[in-house]
Amino acid sequence: MTTQQQRSAAPCVLIGHGIEAITSAVVLASLGHSVHLYADEAALARQVQQYNFEHHLQALWQMYVAQGQILCKPIPTEPTQILAVYESKADQASTVPALYWLFLENIAPLWQHTTWIAAFNRSNQPQCPLVLSGIQPIGSVAEHAKALQRAWVYYVPFVFLQDGEVFASMLTPALWLLGEKTPNSQHQLTPLAPLMQHARAHHTADIATTEFARSSIMTMLATRVSFMNEMSRLADGLGVDIDKVGRIMGLDTRVGSSYLQAGWGFGGHTLPTELRTMQHFASHHGIDTPLLCATDHINTDQKELIFRKFWQYFDGFIEHKTVLIWGGSYKAGSGRTAGSAIHALLHLLWSYDIKTLVYADKARTELAAQYAEQPLLTLIDSPYETLEVQALFIINAVSEPINIDRLNASVIPIFDAQNILSPVQVTQLTGDYIGIGRKKLRD
Repeated sequence: MTTQQQRSAAPCVLIGHGIEAITSAVVLASLGHSVHLYADEAALARQVQQYNFEHHLQALWQMYVAQGQILCKPIPTEPTQILAVYESKADQASTVPALYWLFLENIAPLWQHTTWIAAFNRSNQPQCPLVLSGIQPIGSVAEHAKALQRAWVYYVPFVFLQDGEVFASMLTPALWLLGEKTPNSQHQLTPLAPLMQHARAHHTADIATTEFARSSIMTMLATRVSFMNEMSRLADGLGVDIDKVGRIMGLDTRVGSSYLQAGWGFGGHTLPTELRTMQHFASHHGIDTPLLCATDHINTDQKELIFRKFWQYFDGFIEHKTVLIWGGSYKAGSGRTAGSAIHALLHLLWSYDIKTLVYADKARTELAAQYAEQPLLTLIDSPYETLEVQALFIINAVSEPINIDRLNASVIPIFDAQNILSPVQVTQLTGDYIGIGRKKLRD
């Protein structure tokens, strides 16, 4: 057997249970590698279930687990118990993994960073690459790498992962960032070479720079979202369509066209976490960040804006109404509701004893579990199951095409919190339309 064949046969050892760990396991298996995934079994099962809307990922996960290409193993209380499986023993040869990959956010509740660093420093396989991932306080991953007594330490931030298409977004990343402890050593990461090659853009730097770049990218995206949402309020005052303004802005190459859509703000895990991470980093160094504080404040307030528009439309007479809500996830294509405007909207509506009929699409499971005891919530199976309501809210795009004729048959006001309806669809409406920085009211 050649050295390359031995390397290909060696397992990739992953430690974590989050969607990043699951996706990495599936992608590595798809590239022909054997994967040993050490995880909290209950947390892993919850995560797989939570992402049941990722149909492609789910199908591949089930297939590779059934075939034994992905072996799921319970994570022990001590990292040395994992390393011992692959270390040399008196009665058998050692199996050097193709890499170890630690997902730091997942292991933090169980392992102190000093514990796993000490375990890897005692390892007799210092030549094995060690990859670290996760959103950590800025600079901490570089400190971990410095404390590790091995040369091949790397940091891979998941800036490319997109809910709704996690497998594809990792297999062909939009941007692959790699932090190296040892300069010009990325050739040691043989299993990850195809991901680097398939990336539309990639960059390698030292780990501290990569950490700061990761957080800066995400914080910039959050800032752009909040900027456009603040502009949408000014557009309301002037009576212009913020979406048209955003398209014009995107024509300027200095600005670019991404993240210029006004809406209810940003949610999920990454952007809010990165914003807090950058704020904590600045605070720790005694640096004021008024722009970041404003970004956070605008985003929080924006999630209640569509309710205030609803309240103003009815001059405050909203008690005991019945409304329909489309969408519940924090972004189209996802089934997760973390940070979604649906939560603020529901609680505000319920405070006025308003019945809420919700077509949640992929987010139905999460909402059903979170609000199982709420009598004012009814989850429906179709967006057009009933239009006998006093208003329609749109939180996010749903899987079914929007049927303007059916909406016009009811002539209900539409409160579009994400500006989902196109300009043509808005003009076709016979009822009132109130979006974020755009509206159409009957004379």
